[in-house]
Amino acid sequence: MDAFACTPPPKPRPRAREYGVVIGRLDPGPHNAITDVAGVRVGHCTVIAGAGSPAGADAAGERAPGGGGAARTGVTAILPHEGNLFRDKVEAAIHQVNGFGKPTGLAQVAELGQIETPIVLTNTLSVGVTYDAVVRYMLRDNPEIGVTTGTVNPVVLECNDGHLNDIRGGHVHHEHVWRAIAAAAGGPVQEGTVGAGTGMTAFGFKGGIGTSSRQVSTRAGLLTVGTLVLANFGRRADLRIDGVPVGLELRDWHDSPAAPPGSVVVVVATDAPLDARQLGRLARRAAIGLARTGSTAANGSGDFVVAFSTTRRTPHFFDTPLRTVPSLIDDGETAGLLFAAAIESTEEAVIDALFCATSMKGRDDHYVPALPVPEVLEIMRRYGRLPRT
Repeated sequence: MDAFACTPPPKPRPRAREYGVVIGRLDPGPHNAITDVAGVRVGHCTVIAGAGSPAGADAAGERAPGGGGAARTGVTAILPHEGNLFRDKVEAAIHQVNGFGKPTGLAQVAELGQIETPIVLTNTLSVGVTYDAVVRYMLRDNPEIGVTTGTVNPVVLECNDGHLNDIRGGHVHHEHVWRAIAAAAGGPVQEGTVGAGTGMTAFGFKGGIGTSSRQVSTRAGLLTVGTLVLANFGRRADLRIDGVPVGLELRDWHDSPAAPPGSVVVVVATDAPLDARQLGRLARRAAIGLARTGSTAANGSGDFVVAFSTTRRTPHFFDTPLRTVPSLIDDGETAGLLFAAAIESTEEAVIDALFCATSMKGRDDHYVPALPVPEVLEIMRRYGRLPRT
């Protein structure tokens, strides 16, 4: 058996819309996913191994090097287009909502307004190995890096899954990163307890990966905004779904796990020809979508948004310093629709992460329950958001 194989993730539960929970007023794309932006692909590698109880303790009672506890972690990769990202970079921007995080590559994105590698998500203590794996992946396809041209800037972001995952065990390896990248595909995106979201907790329930999209008809044509989130944040009492204070209603439901303050990563893609400045504006609106779900950007949270445009490209090699690229004028109506699309798709992506995730037992027998969907739906009915059956 391949020691570095990806584990089949738990079967995701139905998404919020399948129960009639509709977030916002704009229409989603065909898959209601970030991959509705043409060319964008998503891949996961899930790593689940070991029992919930710790094992391999040394004489002092510390967990043995390499970890004997439960692996509940993984990798998620987002590829902005199907070509060579180093040679054909996408316009991009970042927004730091709260800086208690350990991402890599964001300073250069802020400086140059470009992304030149897959965007890879994982757990906090696996950033280093993930960064190295992305470097090796890029060197394989670009022999000129570090020889006849400059180096490369991997974009790696993280959340802390240490409540469920034996995070000290180093369970993410190069092969897991490469497999997530190789698995990247368009179409439907698996959500919930998968990839980087495997061990994440949100609002006192099992969190993880969520995605959503919105399409808007503008004077520039039909434009798409798609969002993917790694949800690992929030207190149960703060959770709101479509404006309903679900968290307050469920505050006495099951014990809320004693997970530390968490974080969230938001990746926003669009086919609108936005430059880095405009993408920064779009990224800042994603934070409003987080707030609608109950995020307060807690003191110990690392909350980051990365936004990119698939139709604004910059070649690494060029014959002339001048380029002609499509550019969207800051038209109030169009910008307003794109802003709303980013807000709504971010909000729904978080809610889908909760709806799709499955209950999990992990490190030291820690247990995190899944969102109790029947109870949530009844609360939504009482608040008039769903028809009574």
